[in-house]
Amino acid sequence: MKQFDLYKNTDKDSKKTYPYFVDVQTDLLDNLNSRVVIPLVPSGNAKEYPANLCPAVTINNKKYSLFTHQISAVSSSFLDKKEGSLLLSRDDIIAALDFLLTGI
Repeated sequence: MKQFDLYKNTDKDSKKTYPYFVDVQTDLLDNLNSRVVIPLVPSGNAKEYPANLCPAVTINNKKYSLFTHQISAVSSSFLDKKEGSLLLSRDDIIAALDFLLTGI
């Protein structure tokens, strides 16, 4: 698993609200059985949140926002449907994590 890989949410109860997760955990911790992820939501659901906390990305011609404030850990086995990578959005994701954790 690579940092910034994008995964489809396969959980039937939450996939409509959170269709994707992005793995933000460093590759140096691949031996752990869990991964730290940020859920993505359709951008229309994120209008009231600051853009630096919830950066927007485009996936399959649709806009989504990262809900950085809902960062979570999931079992590595939960992330089985890789959809792509958000590596090109790395700077925005790191900035959102910095803002969440430090306010800067």
